[in-house]
Amino acid sequence: MTTIALKPNKGKAGGAKMNTRPGPMQWRFFLVLGIIVLVFLILALRTAFIQVIAPDALIEQGDSRTLRTRNTPTYRGLITDRNGVELAVSVPVRAIWADPKIIHEQNGLNQTRRWLALSEVLGQDVDELVEKVGNPKRRFVYLQRQVSPAMADYVEKLEIPGVYLRKESRRYYPTGEVAAQLIGITNVDDKGIEGLERLYDDWLTGSPGSRKIRRDAKGRQVEILETKDGEAAGNLALTIDQRIQALAYREIKEAMLYYQASSASAIVVDVHSGDVLAMVNAPSFNPNDRNDIAPHRMRNRVITDAFEPGSSMKPLAVLSALEFGAVKAGDIVDTSPGWMRLGGSLVKDHRNYGKLSLAEIIQHSSNMGTSKLALSVPRQFLLDSYYNMGLMSDTGINMPGESSGIFHERNRWSEFELATLSFGYGISVTTAQLARMYATIASGGIKRPLNIVKNSGSEAFKPDAERVISEKNAQAIMAMMETVTQDDGSGVKARIPGYRVAGKTGTSRKAVAGGYGEEYVNIFAGIAPLNDPQLVTVVLINEPGGDLYHAGDTAAPVFSEIMGGALQLLNIAPDDRQVSATQVIERSVNGG
Repeated sequence: MTTIALKPNKGKAGGAKMNTRPGPMQWRFFLVLGIIVLVFLILALRTAFIQVIAPDALIEQGDSRTLRTRNTPTYRGLITDRNGVELAVSVPVRAIWADPKIIHEQNGLNQTRRWLALSEVLGQDVDELVEKVGNPKRRFVYLQRQVSPAMADYVEKLEIPGVYLRKESRRYYPTGEVAAQLIGITNVDDKGIEGLERLYDDWLTGSPGSRKIRRDAKGRQVEILETKDGEAAGNLALTIDQRIQALAYREIKEAMLYYQASSASAIVVDVHSGDVLAMVNAPSFNPNDRNDIAPHRMRNRVITDAFEPGSSMKPLAVLSALEFGAVKAGDIVDTSPGWMRLGGSLVKDHRNYGKLSLAEIIQHSSNMGTSKLALSVPRQFLLDSYYNMGLMSDTGINMPGESSGIFHERNRWSEFELATLSFGYGISVTTAQLARMYATIASGGIKRPLNIVKNSGSEAFKPDAERVISEKNAQAIMAMMETVTQDDGSGVKARIPGYRVAGKTGTSRKAVAGGYGEEYVNIFAGIAPLNDPQLVTVVLINEPGGDLYHAGDTAAPVFSEIMGGALQLLNIAPDDRQVSATQVIERSVNGG
């Protein structure tokens, strides 16, 4: 066998090498490497963007998942009487609310028995309750506010998905209807809407504190980041004495029912300070049960309702004549023949009293006597006397709805108009204004504003006091008014065993379109004890419906009970030496 050996061709010296193309594996390597570089470049740019250019948005998103702000609950301030007795307090309650989105996501509506139990405990129709949470796009809806702790515990045990509880407070009034119109009420959001609750809403409302915390993924608190203290709510101390308030309300309510009146009111004022010790109205309402609330029950008639005061204004006409110097305390006025015609109109008494002293004019409530006295002084002086006694201005209480009265100022006054003004017609005043007028007389002629909020004791705050009549004439008019409660006076039933009482009855017809109707307003305003005046009480019986319609038969005995009880509660010593100790003890035993 022949073997042939192949030899390389060396025909060309230094021949060129052949070019070879890279294989598929090499292209893939470079592609992957480029992608990796690009990804890292994008991540680097994204990181730079997040960290340098726009970090706030992501920080906010993170914080929204981990940070929570918890509000510290705050409760509305207390309202107390002058002795610290609580008249309005806030109690913790719960609110039931739902998250419709959570309810639908977790199929909470399929738990029919639990929703039926919830509707029964809330006293709501189950279909209406389900309808409230029917919109899955909503995130918050109240099911019921201000529920009791027992009801809240029951709802919590139902464990309905998407139904939760939250803390809130509810206003509670321990005295109920006794001071309802005075204290007022709050709405479901604990905001004052009537009475002192409304007037001092900002003071009684505090601002809640807050605490910012950080939570972990399981919702546990891991860090407290910030704490902010809230502003405590202020408390309100009133000048009201709850003992006198309760006594006055009891008597007013009984009087309204007994005399079949449409309403009744009373106010008790401290002579030396102007503090209101009691302010009551009937009919009233229970502020803890809003079901029987009606507008006519919520009205604080002592300050809102203006009326023609009738004969209770006669002491002011006599006082004006004394102040001007037209008469002196011991002068006699001839009222014969018991009537007179002024510009075609008639002014008359019930009978011809003949010649009367100034005290007898008040004692017998003579229209003729006061008319002649009013006409004996210049018109402007007489009108100024009414203004000076605060009858056409607010009393200083500054409560919502307070009326300043009704008085039509004229450029020209007829003699008949001035005469009727002297016995309480042609002018309308509130019970509080009348009380302020009598308190001015009782204090020896010094007019003070009435107070409903107790002074903190600061010397920097003192109510303005102004002398408007002389002390001598104020003492004289009080002595004249004492005859009203003595024999032959129109207010005998206003007597208080053991105490000297000065006062005046007022029986006026209510004005209607075109004149006066058959409805009456009965008033008794009085001062006691006369040796050292301490209290003024005004009682008003509106539209008595029975056989008794004179103030001496209706308002006077109610005044006696309220004033007598207040004097004893305040330990004010008797000053009438003519009354036996047995009578005083008997009154005390009978509870006033």
